[in-house]
Amino acid sequence: MTDKPTFVSRDMMTADEGYVQWMADIKQRFRQSQVKAAVRVNTAMLEFYWSVGRDLVALRAEERWGAGVVKQFALDMRQAFPDETGFSYSNVKYMKQWYSFYYERVTKSQRPVGQIGHQAGDELDVTIRQRLVDEKGQRLVDQLEMPELFGRVPWGQHIDIISRCETLDEALFYVQQVVDGGWSRPKLNANIDKHLYQSQGAAVTNFEHTLPAPQSQLAKEILKDPYHFGFLSMSEEYEEKDLEDALVSNVTRFLMELGKGFSYVGRQMELQMPGGQTFFPDLLFYHIPQHRYVVIELKVVKYIPEFAGKLNFYVTAVDELLRCEGDNPTVGLIICKSTDKTVVEWSLRDINKPLGVSSYQLEQVVERTVRELELKKENSRK
Repeated sequence: MTDKPTFVSRDMMTADEGYVQWMADIKQRFRQSQVKAAVRVNTAMLEFYWSVGRDLVALRAEERWGAGVVKQFALDMRQAFPDETGFSYSNVKYMKQWYSFYYERVTKSQRPVGQIGHQAGDELDVTIRQRLVDEKGQRLVDQLEMPELFGRVPWGQHIDIISRCETLDEALFYVQQVVDGGWSRPKLNANIDKHLYQSQGAAVTNFEHTLPAPQSQLAKEILKDPYHFGFLSMSEEYEEKDLEDALVSNVTRFLMELGKGFSYVGRQMELQMPGGQTFFPDLLFYHIPQHRYVVIELKVVKYIPEFAGKLNFYVTAVDELLRCEGDNPTVGLIICKSTDKTVVEWSLRDINKPLGVSSYQLEQVVERTVRELELKKENSRK
């Protein structure tokens, strides 16, 4: 007599902790496989686009076959693959432009191509590996391999980067940001509009004199100038407390504006001296990758030298009261309505703590008084 198979009801399975955990794991693995598949598809398509652009440049196609070769190539490919949508004339032109943008800048750069990366120092896998020769065996041009990192950036973002960036470093900066931050196309363009590359590390600082050489450049790169507070709605006349209130109320967007790696610690945190006196810096953050506190003071007026002395004390106090073993030196940042570079540089010259000074930009919204709203209602009734 054979044993009959045992059937487990659906309710029993879904109630079993082991089954639930296994299903959760399977779902997560499936989602990861979907992401990997999408990346592979994107990478394969981009590698093909890169190869088309490379061939058009390396073969000097327009010199050989005339100015209409790109248009003819696009037409021939559409006829050969009528169901594919990537062979419009404009898209093929972008393939050539994409490759040309990097090829021209890499070959003209004096730096070793294997060391080209974004300003934080990461290397991209950019190498000249092949030499194209013509039918007579004469070398035509070196060929540039597509960096592996490029495969993780959507085609639309690549088009915007090469269309809007001037230098190799600027383009690679935005490529890295798209990969690190998962930027959508609108977010990429919004940050290019804000000149994020130019503002990154642009704050005036005294870091070269107050931090060890390896740390000074890294610390400088986490500061910007200007900061864009367009996400705030402020009255025409506002005070420091109003700006502080608004930033804390929008702390998530403020963290995004500060940049990757910042964690919010607190506002007006009490720093109590051994003698009992207390002080309250405006805002305190911790930069996780660099393991350091960042003290921020907000000023709604133009920078004056007195601001540096107060922040210098706050940075000292945080180092003495909060900094732990393994933390790097605290840095301070004054964000003002406007600055004078010479005044800032002179005022920071003899400060012994690492400080930086930046400005902010703000879209003001004039708040109407209750009486103005009442008058509007009265006029609308007439």
